[in-house]
Amino acid sequence: MESLIELKVDRVLDDSATDTRIVVLSRSDEPTEYLMIWIGASEGEAIRRALDGLLTPRPMSHDLIKNMGEHLGIKTTRVVLTDVKHNTYFATVHLEAKGVTRTIDARPSDAIALALRCQAPVYATPDVWKRRSGQNLEAWLNKIESKPLET
Repeated sequence: MESLIELKVDRVLDDSATDTRIVVLSRSDEPTEYLMIWIGASEGEAIRRALDGLLTPRPMSHDLIKNMGEHLGIKTTRVVLTDVKHNTYFATVHLEAKGVTRTIDARPSDAIALALRCQAPVYATPDVWKRRSGQNLEAWLNKIESKPLET
Protein backbone atom coordinates (compact mmCIF):
# COMPACT_ATOMS: atom_id res chain seq x y z
CA MET A 1 0.00 0.00 0.00
CA GLU A 2 1.39 3.39 -0.94
CA SER A 3 2.07 5.90 1.77
CA LEU A 4 -0.66 8.52 2.15
CA ILE A 5 -0.03 12.23 2.69
CA GLU A 6 -1.87 13.67 5.67
CA LEU A 7 -3.61 16.98 5.01
CA LYS A 8 -5.05 19.72 7.18
CA VAL A 9 -7.98 21.88 6.13
CA ASP A 10 -6.33 25.27 6.11
CA ARG A 11 -9.24 27.53 5.13
CA VAL A 12 -12.20 28.05 2.84
CA LEU A 13 -12.08 30.98 0.41
CA ASP A 14 -14.81 32.64 -1.61
CA ASP A 15 -14.26 32.73 -5.36
CA SER A 16 -16.41 35.68 -6.37
CA ALA A 17 -15.66 35.14 -10.06
CA THR A 18 -17.54 31.82 -10.06
CA ASP A 19 -19.71 32.08 -6.91
CA THR A 20 -18.05 28.94 -5.56
CA ARG A 21 -15.81 28.19 -2.60
CA ILE A 22 -12.25 26.92 -2.55
CA VAL A 23 -11.22 24.52 0.17
CA VAL A 24 -7.51 24.91 0.81
CA LEU A 25 -5.69 21.91 2.22
CA SER A 26 -2.09 21.89 3.36
CA ARG A 27 0.31 19.09 4.13
CA SER A 28 0.51 18.32 7.83
CA ASP A 29 4.29 17.92 7.51
CA GLU A 30 4.81 20.92 5.18
CA PRO A 31 2.16 23.60 5.88
CA THR A 32 3.32 25.86 3.04
CA GLU A 33 2.39 23.26 0.39
CA TYR A 34 -1.25 23.51 -0.74
CA LEU A 35 -3.93 21.61 -2.59
CA MET A 36 -7.03 23.58 -3.57
CA ILE A 37 -10.41 22.18 -4.58
CA TRP A 38 -13.24 24.27 -5.99
CA ILE A 39 -16.55 23.25 -4.40
CA GLY A 40 -20.12 24.48 -4.21
CA ALA A 41 -21.13 27.36 -1.98
CA SER A 42 -23.24 25.25 0.42
CA GLU A 43 -20.51 22.61 0.76
CA GLY A 44 -17.98 25.35 1.42
CA GLU A 45 -20.18 26.81 4.13
CA ALA A 46 -20.57 23.35 5.70
CA ILE A 47 -16.78 22.99 5.86
CA ARG A 48 -16.34 26.54 7.15
CA ARG A 49 -18.91 25.94 9.92
CA ALA A 50 -17.08 22.77 10.97
CA LEU A 51 -13.71 24.58 10.96
CA ASP A 52 -15.15 27.35 13.12
CA GLY A 53 -16.95 24.92 15.43
CA LEU A 54 -20.32 26.50 14.68
CA LEU A 55 -23.48 24.52 15.29
CA THR A 56 -26.76 25.08 13.53
CA PRO A 57 -30.07 25.01 15.42
CA ARG A 58 -31.01 21.85 13.50
CA PRO A 59 -28.64 19.19 12.15
CA MET A 60 -27.43 19.73 8.60
CA SER A 61 -26.77 16.76 6.27
CA HIS A 62 -23.20 16.14 7.44
CA ASP A 63 -24.29 16.37 11.08
CA LEU A 64 -27.08 13.89 10.36
CA ILE A 65 -24.66 11.41 8.77
CA LYS A 66 -22.26 11.77 11.71
CA ASN A 67 -25.08 11.28 14.23
CA MET A 68 -26.46 8.25 12.39
CA GLY A 69 -23.02 6.68 12.31
CA GLU A 70 -22.51 7.26 16.02
CA HIS A 71 -25.91 5.75 16.91
CA LEU A 72 -25.22 2.70 14.73
CA GLY A 73 -21.71 2.19 16.07
CA ILE A 74 -20.01 3.20 12.82
CA LYS A 75 -16.81 5.19 13.11
CA THR A 76 -15.44 7.39 10.32
CA THR A 77 -11.74 6.53 10.48
CA ARG A 78 -10.36 8.63 7.62
CA VAL A 79 -11.01 10.35 4.32
CA VAL A 80 -8.73 9.88 1.31
CA LEU A 81 -8.52 12.02 -1.83
CA THR A 82 -8.00 9.16 -4.26
CA ASP A 83 -7.95 10.56 -7.78
CA VAL A 84 -8.26 13.61 -9.99
CA LYS A 85 -9.69 13.39 -13.51
CA HIS A 86 -10.34 16.41 -15.74
CA ASN A 87 -9.88 18.76 -12.74
CA THR A 88 -12.44 16.80 -10.70
CA TYR A 89 -11.27 15.27 -7.43
CA PHE A 90 -12.54 11.97 -6.06
CA ALA A 91 -12.57 10.77 -2.45
CA THR A 92 -13.39 7.81 -0.27
CA VAL A 93 -14.68 7.70 3.29
CA HIS A 94 -13.33 4.84 5.41
CA LEU A 95 -15.76 3.46 7.97
CA GLU A 96 -15.37 0.86 10.69
CA ALA A 97 -17.99 -1.06 12.65
CA LYS A 98 -17.58 -4.20 14.76
CA GLY A 99 -14.10 -4.82 13.36
CA VAL A 100 -15.24 -4.58 9.73
CA THR A 101 -13.85 -1.81 7.54
CA ARG A 102 -15.73 -0.46 4.54
CA THR A 103 -14.90 2.23 2.01
CA ILE A 104 -17.50 4.36 0.23
CA ASP A 105 -17.14 6.85 -2.59
CA ALA A 106 -17.87 10.49 -1.84
CA ARG A 107 -17.39 13.94 -3.22
CA PRO A 108 -14.32 15.49 -1.59
CA SER A 109 -16.38 18.35 -0.17
CA ASP A 110 -18.80 15.98 1.59
CA ALA A 111 -15.97 13.72 2.74
CA ILE A 112 -14.03 16.66 4.20
CA ALA A 113 -17.12 18.14 5.90
CA LEU A 114 -17.81 14.75 7.50
CA ALA A 115 -14.17 14.20 8.50
CA LEU A 116 -14.06 17.55 10.30
CA ARG A 117 -17.20 16.73 12.26
CA CYS A 118 -15.89 13.26 13.18
CA GLN A 119 -12.32 14.40 13.94
CA ALA A 120 -11.13 11.95 11.27
CA PRO A 121 -7.88 12.61 9.39
CA VAL A 122 -7.84 13.65 5.73
CA TYR A 123 -5.26 12.18 3.35
CA ALA A 124 -4.30 12.34 -0.30
CA THR A 125 -2.56 9.69 -2.34
CA PRO A 126 0.92 10.70 -3.53
CA ASP A 127 -0.41 10.68 -7.11
CA VAL A 128 -3.19 13.16 -6.27
CA TRP A 129 -0.70 15.36 -4.42
CA LYS A 130 1.70 15.27 -7.36
CA ARG A 131 -1.06 16.09 -9.87
CA ARG A 132 -2.40 19.14 -8.04
CA SER A 133 -2.01 22.48 -9.77
CA GLY A 134 1.62 23.44 -10.37
CA GLN A 135 1.06 27.19 -10.12
CA ASN A 136 2.51 29.32 -7.34
CA LEU A 137 -0.34 28.74 -4.93
CA GLU A 138 0.89 31.05 -2.19
CA ALA A 139 0.96 34.01 -4.58
CA TRP A 140 -2.48 33.05 -5.89
CA LEU A 141 -3.89 32.79 -2.35
CA ASN A 142 -2.48 36.20 -1.44
CA LYS A 143 -4.07 37.69 -4.55
CA ILE A 144 -7.51 36.22 -3.75
CA GLU A 145 -7.38 37.17 -0.07
CA SER A 146 -6.35 40.75 -0.84
CA LYS A 147 -9.31 41.43 -3.18
CA PRO A 148 -11.61 44.10 -1.75
CA LEU A 149 -15.06 42.87 -0.78
CA GLU A 150 -17.88 43.94 -3.09
CA THR A 151 -20.74 45.75 -1.44
